[in-house]
Order: sequence, then structure tokens, then C-alpha cells
Amino acid sequence: MLTMINLDIDNAVAFSIDGKVTEDDMKRILFDAQAKTELHGKVVIFEQIDNFDGIEFSALLEEVRYLFHAGISHVAKVAVVAEKKWIEKIVKVEDKLFRKIDIKFFLPEEKDQAITFLKQQ
Repeated sequence: MLTMINLDIDNAVAFSIDGKVTEDDMKRILFDAQAKTELHGKVVIFEQIDNFDGIEFSALLEEVRYLFHAGISHVAKVAVVAEKKWIEKIVKVEDKLFRKIDIKFFLPEEKDQAITFLKQQ
């Protein structure tokens, strides 16, 4: 299940994940990202992972399609909040792959720091 979150950051796409990410979930995220990109040019992403049971292949395709058409150049920063250490390792790899995006991992007790990180532009 995916829940959209309001962080009071105008250009933030913020959500929490609890379970499996579906195609409909991904469409909601990408719709919000597209709308905020049109308004602000660049977006920041806040992703809180409470429990991750995987992602539907169709959801992954939606994300790839969006990134291909809209480009990752519209993403300035990403903050991933999670408890699992394996997620931190993935975030570190993504940060190296996507060098133009500042991607950081935060533990749940560091959520306020994650939000501060996204506000610093």
C-alpha cells in the first residue's frame, strides 16, 4: 500500500510504502511528480519505506517509461527513510549511478533530518 504524504515542501513528491508497490501506486507517484515538475521545474522525493514486499513488474515499467520521457534531470534530491540496512546499500548504489541527483538514506529516527535535507536547495 502506498500513502502520499504532505511535507509542506512545494516541490516534494512524498510517500510511504507498506507492502508491495503496484502499478496504480506508481501511477499516483508519477502523476504527482509530473504535476510538480511542470510547476517547479525540479522535484525532491521523500520515500518512507515501512515494509517492502516488492514491486509489480508493470509498476517498474511505468517508472522506466516516465524516466525515459520526462528524464531524471527533473529530480534534484531523494531522501529514503527506512530501517532495513539492505535498503541503505541500494540507496548508496543509486547515488553513484545517478550522479546528478543527491540521494541519501536516513533511519526512521532521522526523518526530520531527511526533511531538512530536502528543504536545503
